[in-house]
Amino acid sequence: MSESIEIISWNVNGIRAVANKKALKWVDERRPDILCLQEIKAGASQFPNALFDTDFAELTINSGERKGYSGTAVFSHLIPHGTDYCLDIDTRHEGRIIQHTYDDFILFNVYFPNGQKDEERLRYKLEFYDKFLDHCDTLRDAGHSIVICGDVNTAHREIDLKHPKANAKTSGFLPEERAWIDKLIAHGYIDTFRYVHGDVEEEYTWWSYRFSARTKNVGWRIDYFFISDDLAEYLEDAFILQEIEGSDHCPVGIKLAL
Repeated sequence: MSESIEIISWNVNGIRAVANKKALKWVDERRPDILCLQEIKAGASQFPNALFDTDFAELTINSGERKGYSGTAVFSHLIPHGTDYCLDIDTRHEGRIIQHTYDDFILFNVYFPNGQKDEERLRYKLEFYDKFLDHCDTLRDAGHSIVICGDVNTAHREIDLKHPKANAKTSGFLPEERAWIDKLIAHGYIDTFRYVHGDVEEEYTWWSYRFSARTKNVGWRIDYFFISDDLAEYLEDAFILQEIEGSDHCPVGIKLAL
């Protein structure tokens, strides 16, 4: 008999800020099997203790070298067989990847780079994209199923942001960034939200803190779950939890029957 596994991903934009707002208390009601966080902006010694009451079996933190910047964390009720931080991809040691190997799939929690700072940073983002896809393809060639979640920092299609024309030359919606998501899908990875919900519009995961953007729903869908296509038959649901506040992003998730 198969069981449903719920995995939720959230860019918290600072785990200590989220803790101060008690913005993770919803986890006690929801009780996801795996919770992936990005942009934690804290080292392991700075990680808050009272995020929620739920006791996860495993906590993995990849905080990177630069203090107060980037970083990822995974809370899991499932014990992984192995963990990797993929430092050959995250060459600047910014704590951007946690790779967990489970019985039925390999899970990637990824905080992809933002390319808006300058051209050099955009190049790094695109190099990171390509190295990451090569790594996933190597694992697939070895027979593994793949789940990818996190802040990809790119809206894929015009329906994935409120003002596509105005942002056509903005990093996060550049043709070369969007083309990488096309490539990811062409390599056999499924955008789970689109797979389940089709071309539904105005479903965003990030809003600027300025100009009451969230209240007006002037947002971008830049947080994703991708799965290798061999897992498509096990995908029960994909969702965006826009009602959960505490960050400029909201959580996204999937349910798999495995």
